[in-house]
Amino acid sequence: MFRKELELFTFGDLLEFFPYRHIDKTNIKKIAEIRGEQDYFQFAGKIKSVDIIGDKRSRRLVAYLHDGTGEIELVWFQGISWAEKFIQVGSSYLVFGKVGFYMGSPQLSHPEIELWNPSALPPKKVLDPIYPSTEKLKVRGLNGRAIGKITRELVALVTPAVLPENIPAKIVQQLKLVSRYEAYSHIHFPQNPGQYQQAVRRLKFEELFLAQVRLQLTVVHRNEVNKGIIFDKVGEVFTDFYEHYLPFELTGAQKKVIKEIRLDMAKGKQMNRLLQGDVGSGKTIVALMSMLIAIGNGYQACLMAPTEILAHQHYEKILQLLLPVKVHVALLTGSSKAAHRKKLLDKLQQGEIDILIGTHALIEPNVVFKNLGLSIIDEQHRFGVAQRSRLWQKNSILPHILVMTATPIPRTLAMTAYGDLDTSIIDELPPGRKPIHTVHRYDDYRVKVMEFIKEEIATGRQAYIIFPLIEESKKLDFENLMQGYENIKAWFPEPKFWVSMVHGKMKAEQKEHNMRRFVNGETNIMVATTVIEVGVDVPNASVMVIESAEKFGLSQLHQLRGRVGRGSEKSYCVLLTGTKLSKEGKERMKIMTSTNDGFKIAEKDLELRGPGEIEGTRQSGALNFKIADIVQDKAILEVARNIAKELVENDSKLILAENLCLKNYLASIQQKTGWAKIS
Repeated sequence: MFRKELELFTFGDLLEFFPYRHIDKTNIKKIAEIRGEQDYFQFAGKIKSVDIIGDKRSRRLVAYLHDGTGEIELVWFQGISWAEKFIQVGSSYLVFGKVGFYMGSPQLSHPEIELWNPSALPPKKVLDPIYPSTEKLKVRGLNGRAIGKITRELVALVTPAVLPENIPAKIVQQLKLVSRYEAYSHIHFPQNPGQYQQAVRRLKFEELFLAQVRLQLTVVHRNEVNKGIIFDKVGEVFTDFYEHYLPFELTGAQKKVIKEIRLDMAKGKQMNRLLQGDVGSGKTIVALMSMLIAIGNGYQACLMAPTEILAHQHYEKILQLLLPVKVHVALLTGSSKAAHRKKLLDKLQQGEIDILIGTHALIEPNVVFKNLGLSIIDEQHRFGVAQRSRLWQKNSILPHILVMTATPIPRTLAMTAYGDLDTSIIDELPPGRKPIHTVHRYDDYRVKVMEFIKEEIATGRQAYIIFPLIEESKKLDFENLMQGYENIKAWFPEPKFWVSMVHGKMKAEQKEHNMRRFVNGETNIMVATTVIEVGVDVPNASVMVIESAEKFGLSQLHQLRGRVGRGSEKSYCVLLTGTKLSKEGKERMKIMTSTNDGFKIAEKDLELRGPGEIEGTRQSGALNFKIADIVQDKAILEVARNIAKELVENDSKLILAENLCLKNYLASIQQKTGWAKIS
């Protein structure tokens, strides 16, 4: 049951299954003391009556607990059969849970409950752990308190030898951390709150420190193994283009990032760099200048994009910029004709193509470069690890790697999920780029929103209308999308208006065709799901309407908003929501209407949603922390990272005597030896 319900497979897993709170069994509150919505409390009393209310889906068990000062309802919506057998009228119980109210009456929903003997000697003051459980486990008598009894037996068997130290003694002393053995003992069964806090602090640091050490060791190993091509000059092509043909002045942030990339590619180590930039910050020109450095050193470069539309846009933009200089740029996608593809691949292998731009087609085995020196991957989270690595292997000496993302990554997330990459950030928008005016409107404002779109179209502009498509309810949301499309067409009838649509269920060719029509200005309105979230560049589009905006995360809303405001005209984003918004929903709308700064929005998104839900946080276990939280524990993360970095810089092989405990522990994790299985 533990395996299936809680994913606990070994005794080690159970030891790392931490309680979500502790309660003092001697601290019993009176029901009469309840004042409004409360935190978690413990009550003791006698069951006066039990009712089964409702039927089928609405069926619930309600028991009424009296303690002489008042009455509180105990409610079960699941595990009713178990509760019906366990809870007997006239018996006394100790109950624990979070107090809520229903129809004005205090209520505990699915409380922890156990038999209570009022005449027994009062228990000694002790902090009792409460563990997460499930309804199926509770039916088997394994509620949060019962799991605690099993854990107590396990902890009693654990000795310091079973939990040897894994952090060097110098660091333990420097930070005044308790020992690993004490931490595990006291996080489960502390004698007081201070002891518990010390255990939590130690285990959070341990988790973050070990993660940072492993990341730093990965960087060291990469630099030792992956000797990079030395680009020892910027080259004539770069200088000629920069001095004579660059059509605008680079921002200070762009210049800074290009310098970081140039220095990195001159070190003789393979560059692995993440380029972050908010929507419209000018990442493409940085990518182009980096590719010109590769060409100036006698190498080829490539740029891989996740969609044909985006690949085409990169190609056309870069081709236009490079018209005055002698650089051969080519495009390769899944739609490239066989005859054209053959000629292109021959030229590529002969070294006659300097820059190849394309989609997944670039990683096909028959795509052979003469001497690839730089691989750039746009929106890298859209490609799997295996796909990216196939692009890296297009040269005998690994090419330099630059991965770009338009989704700003909060620093704490970058330090964990992307800690093995060097990071460059373009934190400045080009001059003249107008901020997008964002407003929040409820459904009852829809008529005015549609009229506003008509006004914008009348001036020659175009508009996006976005519908959500959520994984858990694809069928329902798809029906909403199709209904929404018909409603939009009713608002904007042909031939006065032309409406196109794209969504994930479409065949790729149809999707590309419809997108192309909008890009070319043949349709006024694009109805879409989030497939247009990244990369579509239509300077003429000035309005973005997001339906059911409360269903989107902040970063996703920001990315969608970034599809407008790409031209010289003032642009607008309208967030349409239902009238009944949750507190978090209102908070998201408030943030979106108050700032256009993607980094501020990403930080807030991380706070609201947590790292596990942030799209594109890499396919790795970097964020699978059991106790640490990279949002709440920023300060600990900073300390852990700095100490880990210094340690690895001074002893990258972990051969110093003081670091052997760390080396041995990391080796044991690698071997995944595990503990005896829980039966």
